[in-house]
Amino acid sequence: MWGLLVSSHLNRYGSGAGMRPQNSSSITELVLVGFSDHPQAEIPLFLLFSLVYLANCLGNTAVITLVALDPSLQTPMYFFLCHLAFLNGFFSTVVTPKMLFNFLASRKVISYPFCLAQTYLTLFLESTECFLLAVMAIDRYVAICYPLRYLLIISWTVCTALAVAVWVIGFCASVIPLYITILPLCGPYIVDYLFCELPVLLHMFCADTSLLESTMAVGGAGTVLFPFLLIVLSYLRILVAVLRIDSAEGRKKAFSTCASHLAVVTIYYGTGLIRYLRPKSLYSAEGDKLISVFYAVIGPAMNPFIYSLRNKEVQGAMRRVIERYQKCTRITF
Repeated sequence: MWGLLVSSHLNRYGSGAGMRPQNSSSITELVLVGFSDHPQAEIPLFLLFSLVYLANCLGNTAVITLVALDPSLQTPMYFFLCHLAFLNGFFSTVVTPKMLFNFLASRKVISYPFCLAQTYLTLFLESTECFLLAVMAIDRYVAICYPLRYLLIISWTVCTALAVAVWVIGFCASVIPLYITILPLCGPYIVDYLFCELPVLLHMFCADTSLLESTMAVGGAGTVLFPFLLIVLSYLRILVAVLRIDSAEGRKKAFSTCASHLAVVTIYYGTGLIRYLRPKSLYSAEGDKLISVFYAVIGPAMNPFIYSLRNKEVQGAMRRVIERYQKCTRITF
């Protein structure tokens, strides 16, 4: 099956200089297949993903802007939410514009340096998001279990330290892609995916990848499973605390503060665990493309609406910001 797929893509794209077996250092570009096996769907997908990407940019920018402009939202929870919004917008920007361009391009290629950059940045941002979601779960745990001491425990100094730690850990965890510059790639240089990512390039290496796969497994345990364990433990403690609340209204309010975060965690980890923590033998190109669309394009666009734009506090802040803008406009004119 793979041989037939390679043959069809070779016939489609030709056998130029970028397609001959050569040392990785001399590779200039790779074919980025995407959904080119379904050409009739490319224009509709371009329009759909363009709208989703626009919603992503507007939604995440709106979250950051509202938190910056409205003092009532300048709390630890929304501080971390701003980091999540920035991360989601950054991740989607690394992936989506090139994907959209290739939907319309006759030559669906990606330069080798940009492919390496995508590989590094996607792993960096994915690792960072795992730890950021864990920090946000801990924040909710402290808010519900220790409400009177919340601002003492989660002070602005602690918030800043946690945010810096999250980004530094994500950066350190993403040095794995540097290893791929050592391994030679085997032609044909076809990436049967929507963007460049380490698990995809893993199938193109000529050398033995057992060490790299072991490193990925260890890295995955540290950057995916460890934060996930922190999230689970936080919510178990939250559940115990909520069940001890006497009033039904109090329990409902406590659960409502966690519902959005749980939805985001479920979407992110549901797709991420399937994508990464599985053996190489279970690789499926078409299935992975659908998963990648969800966590790289749709998920980041959904997060602002799930987590904040349907939140009453955020809606109130939005009204106040709009009213202030209207007053300033009337005064100006």
